[in-house]
Amino acid sequence: MKSNQDLQKEIQDALKWEPLLHAAEIGVIVKDGIVTLTGTVDSYAKKVEAENATKNVAGVKAIVEKIEIKHHSISAKIEDAEIAQNITQALKWNLEVPKEKVKVKVENGWITLEGELQWKYQSDCVITSIKNLLGVTGISNNIKIKPSTEDTIELQNIVEALRRNWSIDDRNIEVSLNNHNVVMTGKVNSWYEKNEAERIAWNAPGVWNVINELEVEYKYEFVV
Repeated sequence: MKSNQDLQKEIQDALKWEPLLHAAEIGVIVKDGIVTLTGTVDSYAKKVEAENATKNVAGVKAIVEKIEIKHHSISAKIEDAEIAQNITQALKWNLEVPKEKVKVKVENGWITLEGELQWKYQSDCVITSIKNLLGVTGISNNIKIKPSTEDTIELQNIVEALRRNWSIDDRNIEVSLNNHNVVMTGKVNSWYEKNEAERIAWNAPGVWNVINELEVEYKYEFVV
């Protein structure tokens, strides 16, 4: 049996373990597996790191994220035009991102991405390239995935890819197709499994979208 206090302690320890984070900046509230993160950090990268570290702790069912981003000094404030220029340079030097395929808008440090790419990993590379840039307060990823060819999605190939992955228990995962959309339903044991299953589905040729409705469920109860 894992109590709310036990899970809270494990999450706090996970946050302390990340070199990028200062655990004192982040508050952790837990109730029956639902975790609320609060506090203030000075970069978007720290905010994402806190979310990811929390998701990787066994017992987390859902996250309510209330972390704010505030620069510690006026000198740390970067104008939107400079952020946009830095993003352009970062994408220019990333060989995984096709040139002139991604449109960027910056408003008060918040980045909105639009455009079309052939693969999901290319969209992920865009996020990786810009999330650590100074001045970024958030990212809205509206990039659409549209393969250049009309490949037919092979459902069985996705099912077999899930089955051979050592970290995924695929017995309670159902995969179905709706045109070029892959729909995943069922239950998994962790956020890691949920994200990994989605990543695998995105790797199938012909996929335009993955609708991940997998529910994170645990085989133990929470007690106070």
